[in-house]
Amino acid sequence: MRLQSVSKSLNRLAILSLAASAVFLMAADRELVVTRQFDGPVLTTRSAGAEGNKYGFEGGRIIKLNGVYHLFTSEMVGDPHWVKMKLAHWTSRDRAHWRRIGTLRESSGDFTGRDPRAALWSPMPVFDPRESRWNLFYVAYQAAPDTSRQWLTNHEGRIWRAVSATPGIDGIGGPYKDVGIILERNKNSGAWEGLQGTDSFFPYAVGSAWYAFYGSARTESLPISLWQVGLARASALGGPWTRCSALNPLRMEPRFIENPIVSRLGDGTYVAVYDNHEPNAVGYSFSRDGIRWSRGRRLTVQSGNGIWASEVRTPLGLIDEGGGSFTLFYSANEKIAGAHADANGITTTPGAIGVVEVKLQEAVQTASGGNQ
Repeated sequence: MRLQSVSKSLNRLAILSLAASAVFLMAADRELVVTRQFDGPVLTTRSAGAEGNKYGFEGGRIIKLNGVYHLFTSEMVGDPHWVKMKLAHWTSRDRAHWRRIGTLRESSGDFTGRDPRAALWSPMPVFDPRESRWNLFYVAYQAAPDTSRQWLTNHEGRIWRAVSATPGIDGIGGPYKDVGIILERNKNSGAWEGLQGTDSFFPYAVGSAWYAFYGSARTESLPISLWQVGLARASALGGPWTRCSALNPLRMEPRFIENPIVSRLGDGTYVAVYDNHEPNAVGYSFSRDGIRWSRGRRLTVQSGNGIWASEVRTPLGLIDEGGGSFTLFYSANEKIAGAHADANGITTTPGAIGVVEVKLQEAVQTASGGNQ
């Protein structure tokens, strides 16, 4: 690289750093706080409709339409764990009682490393106002037994896009037709994108364009030290999608971030909620422009006598209930006496769905003038 090119790159990084700092200062004056904690899960493997679901629920998204909550989630139905999967659609009117509508997709469960759709994860419904259709984005992995050096249970993740056959906002239930892969590891991938491939994808509108969080990890080397996310951009929801390489990976979290889901507040601010691998908590971040994101913050969703999970995992989106109140659903592994994590820190206790109510308020200032 020529010296002039190096100088331009350094200047660009400096500008981006200053912009990111400004966004952080903008966001640091407010925070999310829990106003009501549900002291137990609202959907478990013991719920009606969950028969045959061995390992429970993990990730996905919940959307509220016309008073009905629609849950799109990954069901870990059998063995191998995290490989034999179903993507399911559930609904509820009161957040506490759920009805399974149906199976959207089912993985093959192949554990030889040959099938690119061996494990299916992270169904994300997103409405395209231009086409007046729901799109469903999800991850498909190859799967094989782990080795002493590599994590292969889910690897070479690819993002599939499917489109509802039913037009309009009421077509959220599908059926969905696959139209192709829209993001995967390739020659344009950053050095931070590893053998895991693309492990998550969530698109959101910024003006007339679309941006999307996507994630990866270098699972070709154990122990895995970093899970990171970046941004991709497209002029239309269906793509083509291009990585925002000058910005990636984002620095919202120092070690671990997975599955960000973005909402937009009434004042136009963007907020992302995500798995931060912190005890009893999820992470969140703000952005004024949808592109530059503040340093992540922690929201504790289980405390006191309401700690029912051994591991809080993935938030399913922030739902605006009006009057400054939001519902936040999340998946978490239930606490079972005597259960232990494996060598990779993975527990096989059933995943369940929890919920809290939250609000946005001015951040509490410490005596030194900083935010708590």
